[in-house]
Amino acid sequence: MSYCSNCGAKLPKDAFYCPKCGVKTVLGAEKTAITLEDLRETFNRIEKEFEKAFALATKEMHAAFKKAMENIQQEPPKETVTCSNCGEKNLKDAIFCYNCGTKIEPKTEEKV
Repeated sequence: MSYCSNCGAKLPKDAFYCPKCGVKTVLGAEKTAITLEDLRETFNRIEKEFEKAFALATKEMHAAFKKAMENIQQEPPKETVTCSNCGEKNLKDAIFCYNCGTKIEPKTEEKV
């Protein structure tokens, strides 16, 4: 008869885990032991999955950057207003100059 190394409960002869506290028994440790070769195979499978994932991510990022560049090139010019205080060009919806903080009069002047 064997006993649990954690709680001291009596263990059935074929127990892989203690029925009282759940600790793995000696028999359970032997059954679930992982060999070095098992680890190598697992890491090799993980490596291949990562390679696939990174290749797909790279392809998707290139496509996204290409689409973003196309969108930027197609973007119409933005209307601007010039600050009466410092002369800086601001977007037409600006209420205050981003350069000096002066309140901007709502008058559009030109396209950039």
